Amino acid sequence: MNRKELNPDSSPGAAFGARLRSSREERCWTQEDLSDRMGYSSTHISAVETSRKLPTLRFSRSADRAFGTGDTADTFERQYREIQHGSLLEGFPEYVGYEGRAAEVRVYEVGVVPGLLQTPEYATVLAESAVKRGAITSDQAKERISLVAERQAALARTHPPLILMVLDESCIRRPIGGPEVMDAQLARLIEFARMPNTVLQIAPFDMAEHRPFDLPLYVLTMPDRQLMSYAESSHRGHLDRESASVVPLLTAYHQLQAEALSQAASVAMISQLRKGSP
Repeated sequence: MNRKELNPDSSPGAAFGARLRSSREERCWTQEDLSDRMGYSSTHISAVETSRKLPTLRFSRSADRAFGTGDTADTFERQYREIQHGSLLEGFPEYVGYEGRAAEVRVYEVGVVPGLLQTPEYATVLAESAVKRGAITSDQAKERISLVAERQAALARTHPPLILMVLDESCIRRPIGGPEVMDAQLARLIEFARMPNTVLQIAPFDMAEHRPFDLPLYVLTMPDRQLMSYAESSHRGHLDRESASVVPLLTAYHQLQAEALSQAASVAMISQLRKGSP
């Protein structure tokens, strides 16, 4: 039998395929054995192993079930997301994978409405603006827009997570895409605040030094109550699973909520903006 030698360093897809093969062979499984466990043909598995075919999200999750890696830090789904979202900051695709399974999601954002709350039009304006600046390609812009929809769909599940959002006032006052786009986006925020599993608060400018964070922050509580945080600079993101460093961030987030406007006052501020009032 001809056996193709794999070079996992040649591409993310090749790295995925090499890992799939090594995981299978460590268990002394044939491609037919793995086929039975994953529900894919042995021909399909061979094509992924040799990177002639890229994995899909469904395929990756099926591999995690077959190999028992779904609850680990290094899942096949994480590798899939790195392939799909290569233009995104380091760490963010992995974060998105955890976000879609979290029991609680806490977000603090500055300057722009976060992806979980963006309308398609708002997300499109941001992505197209990045293309005009030469920061990303048109294909990468499409990738970013589709990721917004993917993230929102993952959280609209049968048992949705508790989602707590604190937005710096700059998020709602910075005009993006013109009056119509911005009005629809503000309406989306009000709609979000009315949901039974959400809390929306605005951190007003006059919080001044009482605001504990200068950069966006995401804190996840997983179903097993494990905590993790994600933060990023302009060049890279960092996913942290160490409780010793995440717990102080959670404490600071609660302090932020205490100083921010109530949800009712936040919705009132957004409604005033929609009416054109300062």
